[in-house]
Amino acid sequence: MTLFLTEADVRSVFDWNAAIGALRTAYATPIADDQLPPRGMARAPGAWLRTLSGTLPPEGLMGAKLIAASTAHRRATYLIPLFDLESTELVALLDASLITGFRTAATSALAVDALTPPGPPRVAVIGSGFEAQQHVRALAAVRELASVSVFSPNPASRKAFLDRLAHVGVPMTEAPSAPEAVAGAEVVVCAARARDEKPTLHGEWLEAGMTVVSIGSTLPEQRELDVDALTRADLVVADQPDEVLHDTGDLIAATAAGVPVTKKLRSLNEVLTSGDGRPSAEAVVLYKSVGSAVQDLAVAALCLRRAQETGVGTTLAVGTTTVVKP
Repeated sequence: MTLFLTEADVRSVFDWNAAIGALRTAYATPIADDQLPPRGMARAPGAWLRTLSGTLPPEGLMGAKLIAASTAHRRATYLIPLFDLESTELVALLDASLITGFRTAATSALAVDALTPPGPPRVAVIGSGFEAQQHVRALAAVRELASVSVFSPNPASRKAFLDRLAHVGVPMTEAPSAPEAVAGAEVVVCAARARDEKPTLHGEWLEAGMTVVSIGSTLPEQRELDVDALTRADLVVADQPDEVLHDTGDLIAATAAGVPVTKKLRSLNEVLTSGDGRPSAEAVVLYKSVGSAVQDLAVAALCLRRAQETGVGTTLAVGTTTVVKP
């Protein structure tokens, strides 16, 4: 029996603390290379299909996230199929449009909690859209926040950001520029696509002790951090180190400029399993995320389990055929 969860179903069963807990569990043990193979990217003129596949043995599941995007028409569809690890039966299909934002922010919050000194941090957010808002919600689930300062070029977007997050109960202000938002913050979240792919965060703005989250550049043609930011970082933590190093414009540019990025680079899995995070209180630490199937599957499995417990979702009248091989 295959359960289908719509976007509304996913929203109704999702919980930040539960999701961060599920991700903490998923990252609590070493993750084998063959558990999370490199993502696939099929391209056509003005369109692409990205596939992130993986296995989640503790949940008895395997699956993938499929992203179908039409860049020419600015549209995208997200889908996650989950299969039983033993029977291979299709257990669930999930509309993954929300899961992508949920898992990205929840994993960032997990990383920030591991890499930032104890206490309520002052947070700066560059960007005011969906991902930026989700990150504030996720951070508020793991830490009490002292304040949030937001910058994006459109004042109306900044106001909408403050209005939509008023329920979080954290003092929030608009900043007239990115440097003014970043000044004095302990945590900086970069969650905005750069115009013309010019970096939105510059190393000259960074201060000792900052933790930077960068989620807005996941392809070679995208830039979010300038070379100086990578130069100033004492530690770069990545959810997918090889992909971050070779497939993001930020790291490609820094490597080309001679920055010894590989010497600073560690995996989030390694940091969380070793318990060895920030090298010093004064260090500048950068968490760079391109997304990972383990994040998608952990959050999807959580939503599936909560949906089954609460009777949410639609059981499909038909299903796939499981072939039993001799």
